Amino acid sequence: MPTFDIESKTDLAEIDNALNNMMREMTTRYDFKGSNCSIERQDEKLVILADDDLKLRQMHELLQGHLSRRKIDAGVLDYGEVESAAGQSVRQNVQVQQGIERELAKRIVKDIKSSKLKVQVAVQGDTLRVTGKKRDDLQATMSLVKGLDIDLPLQFVNMRD
Repeated sequence: MPTFDIESKTDLAEIDNALNNMMREMTTRYDFKGSNCSIERQDEKLVILADDDLKLRQMHELLQGHLSRRKIDAGVLDYGEVESAAGQSVRQNVQVQQGIERELAKRIVKDIKSSKLKVQVAVQGDTLRVTGKKRDDLQATMSLVKGLDIDLPLQFVNMRD
């Protein structure tokens, strides 16, 4: 029986490349001269340090631009609350989302079942396995899931006959 997996994975090496390019651009930009702005990755979390809110917003724009150049959807970033650090500087934690959360997986399964497509969906950890008798049903399921209002970028992988 044909199957495929729905998952949401982010290549952390590409995020590292985007961060390195971003830091390189920040050293050459005039508006960042003499500032103590930095961004670093710790496992699946990014820590942004900026002098003030204006520089923090500029760093957000730079980060999203460099991620899009690396073909990473900016929707994988979950921005935390802005904390004040020493002086006027600010710190923000940004979580890189990996996998599909349980509530979102349940919602996707419910939407697929309510569409009356002849497929079975099984939650396997942080991925969804879709199984059907016909390849056309699987392709219809893919287009249905693409049409759902989901902020998280999803990949359709491991297609097998």
